[in-house]
Amino acid sequence: MVVAARFEHFRHGADIGVRGIGPTLEEAFAQAGRALTAVMVDPELVAPRESVAIACTAPDRETLFVDWLNALLYETATRHMLFARFAVRIDGERLEATAWGEPIDPARHAPAVEVKGATMTELAVRPLPEGGWLAQCVVDV
Repeated sequence: MVVAARFEHFRHGADIGVRGIGPTLEEAFAQAGRALTAVMVDPELVAPRESVAIACTAPDRETLFVDWLNALLYETATRHMLFARFAVRIDGERLEATAWGEPIDPARHAPAVEVKGATMTELAVRPLPEGGWLAQCVVDV
């Protein structure tokens, strides 16, 4: 059985959980990136016009996942960009990714909330019993 790539949100107190599910670990991380964007604005409204390279390293998958989402938030804050599409490569402790998006256009995007950071709360990076991978945590809003 092939697991369909998708993202979901779940409530966690005042904050929002993001969950990426994919047939591979890399796709689960990419879908979690879409879930992070979707907290702020519908990713379908974001055109993948510009690319940004992101790299991070961490001693385990869970920390790598949180570092990945925080790197996306850093790029959103410093470049004033939203992202629609992701290509993620993971090799042991190293993640290399390309994120495609566009600068925030208040007329089209109007972010619903400001995401402050990804946390280790409700953190899970694991294979799913039916195949594929899950990557989830909570983001502070």
